[in-house]
Amino acid sequence: MAVTFNAENIDFPKIKKRETADWIKSVAKNYGKQTGDISYLFCTDDKILEVNRQYLQHDFYTDIITFDYSEGDCISGDIFISLDTVLSNSIQYDTDFIEELHRVIIHGVLHLCGINDKSEAESKQMKEAEEKALSSRKGSRI
Repeated sequence: MAVTFNAENIDFPKIKKRETADWIKSVAKNYGKQTGDISYLFCTDDKILEVNRQYLQHDFYTDIITFDYSEGDCISGDIFISLDTVLSNSIQYDTDFIEELHRVIIHGVLHLCGINDKSEAESKQMKEAEEKALSSRKGSRI
């Protein structure tokens, strides 16, 4: 059972893998979950569009796609993150790239923990959960 990080056709972002994995496990624990295998793939816009088309029949770019394989209280999944879109979002929202990347990283985990963002009310709950998780990270050296 592990949290892994990989990159495909793009430079690996400057994150601390072990500290980030520990943070992910801590956030999951706050939701009464344990972590199984969670695999992150950092990729380009082209790759995430390909995944979106092939598996979800969506024809648009996005920052993250989460495939949930969780069973009971054990969360597992494959999480694709487009670093191109994370960069675009960080510029659009005037945030630090690494801060925006951490937001997207934890967004996927929150989905695995059962938080959705389809409706306006769910989106509000997701944003609050992201902020809480990000504030817990600030005390660490991630």
